Amino acid sequence: MTKKLIFFDIDGTLVDHEKKIPPSTKQAIELLQEDGHELVIATGRGPFMLKPVSEALNIESYVCFNGSYAVYNGEVVYSHPIDPARLAELSEITLKNKHPLVYMTPEGMRSSTHQTAYVEEENEPLKKRLPPLDPEYHLGKEIYQCLLYCKEEDESCYKENFPELGFIRWHLFGSDILPPGGSKAKGIQALIEKAGVMSEDVYAFGDGINDLEMLRYVYHSVAMGNASDEVKQAARYVTKDVTEDGIMYGLRMLGLLKE
Repeated sequence: MTKKLIFFDIDGTLVDHEKKIPPSTKQAIELLQEDGHELVIATGRGPFMLKPVSEALNIESYVCFNGSYAVYNGEVVYSHPIDPARLAELSEITLKNKHPLVYMTPEGMRSSTHQTAYVEEENEPLKKRLPPLDPEYHLGKEIYQCLLYCKEEDESCYKENFPELGFIRWHLFGSDILPPGGSKAKGIQALIEKAGVMSEDVYAFGDGINDLEMLRYVYHSVAMGNASDEVKQAARYVTKDVTEDGIMYGLRMLGLLKE
């Protein structure tokens, strides 16, 4: 079989709802690697957050920050940070509004503030998840993605003032902020070109809103059974839920693994 290049999202795809890798998924990945296929992680996470999954599955190539940073076999092949001047403006506004802004680099992440505009008790878990405080962390660094903590109705002012940035809401009180044109598809395109693989030999598995561009871009795209209807409609194929051996089932459905 011709060598394939296969991209996998992490949360809800490679790992289940309890953040564990299903045994069938680990077996499927090992079988793909034995057959000589190249596997890539495509995630909204940063490189510093990949170690548990990448080491468990022995995957060294990745597209991170929802496509803003891509590494192929240890080499950075795509780098698209947020403009520092615009980021400084955004930081100033979020601080005034008491909306924490988390700056993300390949090495780590820090929060602009630990003060929040929220008073609802239900938001306390989010406060506890904020990374260490460092309002100047972004200075002199390339920031590839930010996490903005605010209600959806409060996000509109940021979208109006920063129309070039991408906003992907992943929680009632949280959104990813991407550089202009940022999407998993951009990083994937650069990695495909570097790998020298034909488009018909590229596959992708995902389940979230941040996977939409990836699933629309990759010809052999597969939505997990636990994905929303919008995500399923963007994919060419739909497999089973991640908890129902969805990765193994999908790979067999595509003929990449034998029954």
